[in-house]
Amino acid sequence: MSYTALARKWRPKTFAELIGQEHVRRALVNALESGRVHHAFLFTGTRGVGKTTIARILAKCLNCESGVTAEPCGVCAACREIDAGRFPDLIEVDAASRTKVDDTRELLDNVQYAPARGRYKVYLVDEVHMLSAHSFNALLKTLEEPPPHVKFLLATTDPQKLPVTVLSRCLQFNLKRLPAADIAAQLKRILTAESVSFDAAALTLIAQAADGSMRDGLSLLDQLIAFGGGHAGEAETRAMLGSVARDHVVRIAELLARGESAELLRCAQALEEFAPDYAQVLDEVARLLVRVGLYQSVPRYEGDELYAPEVLERLATALAPEDVQLFYQTAITGRRDLALAPDPKSGFDMTLLRMLAFRPATEPAQAHTPLPGSAARGTQSRSGGTASATAASAAAPAGAAAPAPTTEWTALVSQLDLTGAARQLANHCVLIGRQGAVVRLALDPRNQLVRTAATEDKLAQALSRHFGATVRLEFQTGGAGAETPAAQARRVSETELAAARRAFEDDPAVKGLRERFGATVLPETVRPVK
Repeated sequence: MSYTALARKWRPKTFAELIGQEHVRRALVNALESGRVHHAFLFTGTRGVGKTTIARILAKCLNCESGVTAEPCGVCAACREIDAGRFPDLIEVDAASRTKVDDTRELLDNVQYAPARGRYKVYLVDEVHMLSAHSFNALLKTLEEPPPHVKFLLATTDPQKLPVTVLSRCLQFNLKRLPAADIAAQLKRILTAESVSFDAAALTLIAQAADGSMRDGLSLLDQLIAFGGGHAGEAETRAMLGSVARDHVVRIAELLARGESAELLRCAQALEEFAPDYAQVLDEVARLLVRVGLYQSVPRYEGDELYAPEVLERLATALAPEDVQLFYQTAITGRRDLALAPDPKSGFDMTLLRMLAFRPATEPAQAHTPLPGSAARGTQSRSGGTASATAASAAAPAGAAAPAPTTEWTALVSQLDLTGAARQLANHCVLIGRQGAVVRLALDPRNQLVRTAATEDKLAQALSRHFGATVRLEFQTGGAGAETPAAQARRVSETELAAARRAFEDDPAVKGLRERFGATVLPETVRPVK
């Protein structure tokens, strides 16, 4: 029973069939159409991106019986024999197995002779960087002054190992890694032509695992078809690649948003039954966070086959943008450090805990809606967060409630789309009043430096978006007799801290330790539990 691997069966035979590498295709087509074809080409790039494929197509273009052309006929004897790998004037050499100088000299002895059948004698030297220094010296003279009927096509994955004397005599083309989207689209076309059923998410996973190599993608696809019994499904793909189901990845992100460390570790423990590659799990978490960040930042971002828009919307609402960035950075750093951990599982657990440990206790307000079950986080005092006004009122002593304008401004600031210095400006102001298109604010005199033309403009734009009409800001320094959101949040934090320290001092266990052992309490180490 004869079967041709997909990587061989679907190998491009013309420039039109080539996937990606438009910069190389365009240069070669223009050279062929203008008749200005150099005598030596060097194709560089990682494995499976099309180096030898392009070289073979170029050999067909030079030797097609219809003439030198950018579109070989594909049906003449020369084209068919080159496709089959038996054209006498296409000499393919694997430099990795022929590194000796004697091999190179034997090869070059025949350069002076005319082609046996074709128009040009084409030497295709793969992994040319493996040649020895003496072999390069033997090749150099021929590269410098080749006979008119000879073309050299060199391919390598490591051009840094080539002597500069060789590089200077070649036209060099650096082939790029193929985008995952291009690989997935080609896999879809192939499976459709092969009448193989598939899940779109499976192709996305294969394309990501291919890491920019079309050949690797096709090899994985062959393996998946065999593994799945003729079906390329998402579950089969994850099982073959050793990656966890996306539901588990989404669950991890949800628990990170809630800050539930105990439940997060239980979720990580449940992954053990799948014997996952924890580096891949962290990769999946990072990929999901990238999509959440894009959803927060890019208007009308619709997601992809792996994560539906409603999933991204839910997570984008629950996670602050700065948390997304922190979790992403921690995930990719943790993946790098897995090799240093006592074991991969411990490294994975510590990476998850590190995400929560380094999460800021005080974050800029972003008006996020907590996920179900995360109401406890919503009550934290978060410098102008969604619960700032409520927390300030509840924490204030009796008879000293915050003035209504302060509460109104704090609530308004929590809804504005502001970050950085512009939010600091808003947090250090109090609302005096609004009259038509004019909003009057009083700025804390101790924070005058935060007011610049840029921060004023961003604050005015945010207020205009909120009110649905263009507004203009007028500032006065102090004199409002009210508390700014920043001062309010600071007061609430100090009140909570004082209450925590009193509760610690009054704890019977602490009193017992002090009485029996003369223990001393360090007040600065006591923090309220959030």
